Amino acid sequence: MKKRVSYVCLAGLLACSMLSVTGCGSKEGGKGSLTVFSYGEYMDPDVLDQFTEETGIEIKYEESLTPEEMYTKYKSGAIKYDLLCSTDYMLQKFIDEGELQKIDRGAMENGGNIGDKYWELAQAFDPKNEYTVPYFWGTLGILYDTTRVSEPVDSWDVLFNGDYAGEVIMQNSMRDTYMAALKYLGYSLNSNNENEIREAQELLLKQKPDVQAYLVDEARDEVVAGNAVMAIVYSGEAYLGHQYNENLAYVIPKEGSNVWLDAWCVTKHCEDLDAAQKFLDFLCREDIAKKNFEYIYYSTPNDAVVESLSEEERADEALVPAEDATDNCEVSLQLEPESNDLMNELWKELKAD
Repeated sequence: MKKRVSYVCLAGLLACSMLSVTGCGSKEGGKGSLTVFSYGEYMDPDVLDQFTEETGIEIKYEESLTPEEMYTKYKSGAIKYDLLCSTDYMLQKFIDEGELQKIDRGAMENGGNIGDKYWELAQAFDPKNEYTVPYFWGTLGILYDTTRVSEPVDSWDVLFNGDYAGEVIMQNSMRDTYMAALKYLGYSLNSNNENEIREAQELLLKQKPDVQAYLVDEARDEVVAGNAVMAIVYSGEAYLGHQYNENLAYVIPKEGSNVWLDAWCVTKHCEDLDAAQKFLDFLCREDIAKKNFEYIYYSTPNDAVVESLSEEERADEALVPAEDATDNCEVSLQLEPESNDLMNELWKELKAD
């Protein structure tokens, strides 16, 4: 899950999710309602209230921890969600399974705030930009303490060469950890080649004694606190890490990495497509996108917001990567079933004591 961890506002979002767990595009007392499914801590709660104040449409906000959990809850059918916010490879799965409705981009007054680069990025999983609207994006790289490394960090090699044994934190995420190994070996992070996946496994097994821990959100905090020299983290986490410790730096390794994109979509269950598109258009509005950006601090695809950032913010590559920084990066796509099963099996082997 690509989000910051902030427990301060959790109660507010949980309160939103408790409003209702039923209904889709329903009408209550003449006012419409939408059931929205996204990650926790992934939207400023004030934005939901403001949308209701402006439109009279109630938002019932449901939360998920991971794309996989989101998929499972959605497919259970217990709640008929109107809109989802998920990530690249999972959106591809929803599209392939016919779970989404097409969005009328021409009806969106604020859709033009989303930069062309991000619509093109979304084409990796939504080829004609028919089903999704970009929300946040970023990269996966290495957050490291500049005072504790002896050479420039520009390659995944620093994680695997043994020079920082016991000081390395890997992601507790199958796709993210295999991504680092596959890209270091010169392969695609979306490889379906059994030999390449097994070669990545050999590299990770060899590295395992040097790994301090496999973590997710805590990875950044361990480097900030000085308990580790480096960790694989998402770019938004790296930005916040630097705010806490000015000695930290972030790099997208030269071999390439994962460039991810989270986006919104409308499910086939939504009966009020007009209300759903109003919500999507609202999220693209500059002032609203700016609120969400300042709440999350992940890279925004909203060019109007980027142009409003300070010179210092625009210069931070964890927040606004350089134009060529993602040249060797790839969007995560669904693996073939056999490859996914193999990677799951190898991941269990890697994580076993």
